[in-house]
Parts: sequence; structure tokens; C-alpha cells
Amino acid sequence: MKHSIAFLFLCAALPAAAQTTAVFENVNVIPMDRERVLERQHVVVRDGRIAEVGPASRVKIPDGALRIRGEGKYLVPGLAEMHGHLPGPTVPPQFTETVLFLYVANGVTTVRGMLGNPANLELRKRIAAGAVLGPTLYVAGPSFGAQSAASPEQARRMVIEQKQAGYDHLKIQEGLRRDVYDAIAAAAGEVGIRFAGHVPNDVGVERAIEARQASIDHLDGYLEALEPPDSPLRTSDAKARAARLASVLDERRIRALARATREAGIWVVPTMALWETFYSDATGEALREKMPELKYLPQSMVDGWVQSKTARMAEGNIMGFRPGGDSGARVIELRRRMLRALRDEGARIALGTDSPQLFSVPGFSIHRETPIMVASGMTPYEVLASGTRAVAEYFGPLSDFGVIETGKRADLILLDANPLAGVANLARRAGVMVRGRWLPESEIQERLAKIAAAR
Repeated sequence: MKHSIAFLFLCAALPAAAQTTAVFENVNVIPMDRERVLERQHVVVRDGRIAEVGPASRVKIPDGALRIRGEGKYLVPGLAEMHGHLPGPTVPPQFTETVLFLYVANGVTTVRGMLGNPANLELRKRIAAGAVLGPTLYVAGPSFGAQSAASPEQARRMVIEQKQAGYDHLKIQEGLRRDVYDAIAAAAGEVGIRFAGHVPNDVGVERAIEARQASIDHLDGYLEALEPPDSPLRTSDAKARAARLASVLDERRIRALARATREAGIWVVPTMALWETFYSDATGEALREKMPELKYLPQSMVDGWVQSKTARMAEGNIMGFRPGGDSGARVIELRRRMLRALRDEGARIALGTDSPQLFSVPGFSIHRETPIMVASGMTPYEVLASGTRAVAEYFGPLSDFGVIETGKRADLILLDANPLAGVANLARRAGVMVRGRWLPESEIQERLAKIAAAR
């Protein structure tokens, strides 16, 4: 991983203090309490919080405030990444700060980290204290997988230890036995901590729904649950199943699964773009060429993703399905139908992209995810809500963020166009405010350029 002296200076400059008072003048506010636009508003921010919102004709601009021109622009709450991965303790600090800045640069002001360690607990504190510029973090502990949680007793101890350590939630990984999963669910309920993430094959999505797993990410297990009981592939080897499984799935079960998800109050984090990358027939080199945002990550990481995509195509098996060709296209189609059914049934959907992950660049991946959510049947407002108000509801009462109103944390995005008219407008930024600190787009682009030059 290559890092230059210029890059180190860039990172050292990031954690500047928030301005004491700032005002967005004459801006169109999309408050996200419901689908509406409040025109020509003044939004006053003081000490990292929204102090006042009201018509420009009635709100007085405080003396000495930073004045941000908002005429003709749109102000929305900061977005969330509900399936992010935070760098571990062994990576250089400058790379960690790059990942954090890439989120913020794209208006992602909240991240739910889904694979954590004690270093992430410290990082959460440093960001909250203003020592490092980054999104507000919710942190998982080390994951619960076949090796780390090999028995119900071991899993139960892990649950208690992670709760005591101060992690926000537990990360469920592939490979868990059913009895181990059940022990995690029981212990999590006893100590009061959520468990979320994957659905192990031995568990299945119907049991995950029954167990009230807080969120099911990647639509994990939903397609497998569509395999009919009399499927001729149930006794086939993995290669044969991957080649043909998508063709035998029973779509008539989609609606019932979506309804069960909604009735149980389970949240879904679809990560559609990443999985469409997995199952597409695009080569790694083709993806490298079409994704300019890759220039903000280390060359070695991108090279690894290219090689991984090539290997996946050769292996012909991802989570039981074959990537590329007719089979891959069928998986993509069924995933979109599943998301549409979840939306139609009123299931809770939260925005997430599994970044950084295979061709999923922190922050930038949001702009690849949201158009797919619209193509799957969600409205622009619903997509925007899935990354703002809905996330605040996931974490508890709407007490701190997710909507624009007095008292909320000043995590905001100023846009040049209305995102309710099209989610592509979420990329048309005039600037980002994170906990009261204003980053104009010119400053964001300058820092991005330095990151790209230092890779």
C-alpha cells in the first residue's frame, strides 16, 4: 500500500473543529418527516446541532455566523451506510482516515460497521470527540462464524463479552450451526444487544425471521428459501446446484417471505449493487475501467478485487449460484423482485452497500446502490428515507439524526438539485456538513484529488 508525505499532511488536516454557528440561507429543505419540500428556509446550526429551521422571512441570522448560500439548492439529512466495514488495527492510520473521508465526502455521515475489533471502539470515541473527521459510527465486534463460535457455550460467552465491551451489535457470519445460532439469539435477548448480518445456510431465512434477527443483510437466504421441497437439486453437488438452482426457484413464495419479514419487524439491508457485481458477467478489468472512483483506493486493493472477480467467474459458485450468463442474470432478476415485494409489503429497508468490498468504494457506492433500488420499485423518497429517517428509527426513537428539525445533529447535505426528482441528484453536491462542520464541495474535491495522487 503506497502512501506519500503529501497524503500524510492531508490526513493531519482533516479533524478541524466545527464552526460554532452557521446558517444555510434561503434553502429548500427536505425535512424527511414526510415527502415534502419547504421552500426558502433559513437553517441555523449551532455547536453541531440544528438550532432553528424556519421561513427566511422570519428567522434572524445570528451575527458572525458562517453564511452558506442555499438559494435554488436542496438541504437533506446526511446519509447512512448500514453495512460498512471499518479498517482493522493493523492498517496504516492514514488509510483509515481515507476511508472515513470517502464516506463523508459523499454525504455519508453515519456508518454501521459490520466487522469490528477493539480499535474500532476507540475510533468511535475519537470521531465523536472531534479528533478525527468521520461519520458517526455504530460498531460490531468480531464476527460470529464457524471458527470463532464453534459451540453454543463459546457463542454465549462471546455475546456477553461483546456486550460488556461496549459494542453496538453482533455480526452474524456464514457457517454457523443451527444450535450455535439459537444460542446467540437467546443470549443476545437476555443481555440486550442486537444481532445482524448474514443468514447461515444451516439456519435459513425463515428461522432468522422467527428469531427476530435485527437485520438480514444482502437479502441473504431469501432466494435459497424459494427452492421447492421437491427440488431435484437438493441432493446434487455444489457445482450442479450453482449451475441450475436459479432456474428451479419458485417465485410464488416471494410474497409470503416479504410479508413474514414485515410482520416480524425485521430490517433488510439489500446491498444490491455489490451482489449484482458478483453475479454479472463483467470481467474485473471491465469493472476497473467503468468505475472512476477506484482511483481513491490503493492500487493493490483494486488489483486484488480484479483478481477476485476473475476467480469468482472461474469458480462458478457464489453462495450456491453461478455468476455470469443466464444464471447470473436470473439471480439479479429474482433479487430485484424480492426487494420489490419487501417494499410492497411494507418491510423496513435500510440503505447499505457493504463497502469497502469488491468494487464497492466507501461513499461512492451509495450512488451505485440507489438507482438499483429505484429500478426495483422504490420511489426516490423511499430510497432517501432508507438512508436517513429509517436508519434513525432502526437505532431508536428519532432523537438525534435522520430528519431536519431543531435539536437534531447537524449532519446535512446541500445539493444542487432535488433528489426527490431523481436519486442521481444525490451526487450533485454543493457541500456536506458533518456534526456542524461545513465542507464545501470545492474543499471536498481538492482533498479527493490529493488522495488520488497519493495512492
